[in-house]
Amino acid sequence: MEEQLKQIGERLRGLRDVLDISIDEMAETIGISAEKYEKIEAGELDITISNLMKIAHKYGISAEELMFAEAPHMKSYFVVRKGQGMSVERTKAYKYQSLVSGFVNHKADVFIVTVEPKPGARTIYKNSHPGQEFNLVLEGAMELYIGGKTMILEEGDSIYFDSSKPHGMLAVGDKAVKFLAFTVE
Repeated sequence: MEEQLKQIGERLRGLRDVLDISIDEMAETIGISAEKYEKIEAGELDITISNLMKIAHKYGISAEELMFAEAPHMKSYFVVRKGQGMSVERTKAYKYQSLVSGFVNHKADVFIVTVEPKPGARTIYKNSHPGQEFNLVLEGAMELYIGGKTMILEEGDSIYFDSSKPHGMLAVGDKAVKFLAFTVE
C-alpha cells in the first residue's frame, strides 16, 4: 500500500506541474491544509477516493488516472470480468475495485468496495463529495453513518443518499463487507 500512496502522490504532483497549480490551490480543492497536502504528494499520508474524485472533476481528468495511472480508452462499452477490475487498496482495511475505469468520459464512478472488520473499532472516518451515491451490500454487513444518522445495512440492502452529507462506514461482525458503490454528480 505504501508504494501505491507514493505513486498517487507522484501523479498528483505531476498534475500540479502540468497545470501550474499551487500546493495551496490543490489543498483548498479538497479542504485540507497545504502541509497535509504536501504529505499526500510525498506518499506519507493517504488521500480518500472522494478527494481524488474532487480533484479529477475540477481539473477534467478521470479519477482512475490518478489512482491507477491508466487513462480510459473505450467509448462504446467496457466489460469487467469477475474479480478483474483495476483495484487499489486505500488502507489495510479498504480495497476499491473500479468497474468503469476503461470507459472514456464516464458519468459515474462505480466501485466494488471491500472493507475488512476492525474488532473493537468505533470511530467512523467521514468524508463528503458533491453529488449522490448508491450503495448495495453484496456480502456481510456494515454500520453506515450519514449526516448524523447511523444504520446497519446487511446483504441485499441498499441506500441512495446525498453524498455531500458527511458519511462513513465500518464492517460489522467478523466478516468483511463487500458493497457496490455508485457515485454520480
